[in-house]
Amino acid sequence: MKLTFFIWDRTPDGDFLKRRPALGSLILLMLCSAAAFAQNGAQQITVDPSFTVRVTHLLGFEDAPNNANGILSLQDNVLQFQKNGKPAVRLKTDCIQDVFLGEQSKQVGGTPMTLGKAATPYGGGRVISLFAHKKYDTLALEYVDRHGGVHGAIFQLNKGQGDTLRNELVASGAHITPRETEPTKKTTAEVASENK
Repeated sequence: MKLTFFIWDRTPDGDFLKRRPALGSLILLMLCSAAAFAQNGAQQITVDPSFTVRVTHLLGFEDAPNNANGILSLQDNVLQFQKNGKPAVRLKTDCIQDVFLGEQSKQVGGTPMTLGKAATPYGGGRVISLFAHKKYDTLALEYVDRHGGVHGAIFQLNKGQGDTLRNELVASGAHITPRETEPTKKTTAEVASENK
């Protein structure tokens, strides 16, 4: 099947139309070329960070406002927090001395949810409270600034993203102190002395 584009044009006397296949092909070629250049231009401008996540900066990151929503990205061993329309705050990952993970539960719904729980009869507000909470991951960083001062910053992420961000930070050069997550095990001598 051959696909040919034609442009119909009126002759000077205006009676009949004639086809111009070359002009139609040329216009189609120009449109495709313009679309290709637009895609290539967009690809060159777009920065592709290795890790990007939406977070809430709770406190502590230098020059970033507290309780600010923004984008936390990690690229070329630099951690960057940027609030919409504000300049980005950057930190090299080799300045990070430790990373701490935690979980947080936050009630959602505000005042209307609280009034609804209070108005529910027969203790039904307690049941509503079970579903009115959202869990978040918290990530705390301990870092050294360019003047040698030790600082800390806390970010709130969606559930499950904290562990991923921690692993990305370690892979890009952040220093993390290993911790024991399990309780210490008793040796056989301690167990034998307790059984006596």
